[in-house]
Amino acid sequence: MMVGHAALAFALGAWLADWAGVDAGKALLIGAAAGGFAIVPDADMGYAFVGLLTAGTVDPSVLLNSFWDAGLTVHRGMTHSLVIGLFSAIAFGLFAGNNLRRAAALALLGGAVIVTAVLLGFLEGGVMASFVVAGGAVTLIARRAGLEPQTVFGAALIGLLSHPFGDLFTGTAPTLLYPFDIRLLPTRVTLSADPTIHLIGAFALELAAIWLAILVYARLRNLPVGERIHPTAAAGAVYAGVVLFIPPPTLDVSYHFVYSVLAVSSIGLLTDLPRPDLRSVRSRQAVFLTGLTAATVALLSYGVAYVVVGTTLI
Repeated sequence: MMVGHAALAFALGAWLADWAGVDAGKALLIGAAAGGFAIVPDADMGYAFVGLLTAGTVDPSVLLNSFWDAGLTVHRGMTHSLVIGLFSAIAFGLFAGNNLRRAAALALLGGAVIVTAVLLGFLEGGVMASFVVAGGAVTLIARRAGLEPQTVFGAALIGLLSHPFGDLFTGTAPTLLYPFDIRLLPTRVTLSADPTIHLIGAFALELAAIWLAILVYARLRNLPVGERIHPTAAAGAVYAGVVLFIPPPTLDVSYHFVYSVLAVSSIGLLTDLPRPDLRSVRSRQAVFLTGLTAATVALLSYGVAYVVVGTTLI
């Protein structure tokens, strides 16, 4: 979901900036900053690499399980809290300011790391530290790109506060009001009682976020999206036949499905035979948009095939 988080925040940030009358170039920068901040909460997955180092094997399946088991120990906890997101957005906004404000931000963020380590332990303190470092890096990049402190704050607010809502459909719902013992959503939001349809729906939402970001970018850059999509994208519909050959995917076992759908995007390389000229901006746009369209068509065609045929065979 990381790409979806960034795409949604980019779309929101750029669209709001454009709505507020900001020129197109700066609106895109604001969107990019918001997208960067939207990835920051997933810094807690850094602990997952500890699982790889302690797995004691090179077996891919064992390594994969170790990675996720370690990561999920701390994932979607404090870094996905709306309360901490608001606090952090204020601190990152201060960090983007003058020396006095930067010192105040360092005191706030450093204090948050120390308090977390003292009250919750070394592991949680490390998670908070990685979150702070990631957010600080995005802040510095945004400032170097020319965004003002108050704009950085706004971008951080959009990115950090939108992120948790993208996780409501996969895994366990984030603790939105941490550290307060209040759960707005006790479990994840279920799109369907059928686990395969739920996965297809969650995947579709991810693609929808990416398409939203593309449409906002296209509007600001006057990019004719339709003209860049090659008819070969329709070949993605052939993926519907896969329903007869692979086990129905679910959130627990989805790699074979997700990666094969994404592999369909290689159709984009057929936009300009014998091969596209990737040195050309227009050609790169055509490859990307055609590939994304093909993957979208593949997902939708599989969903229809599963509903029409798959449920009668399983």
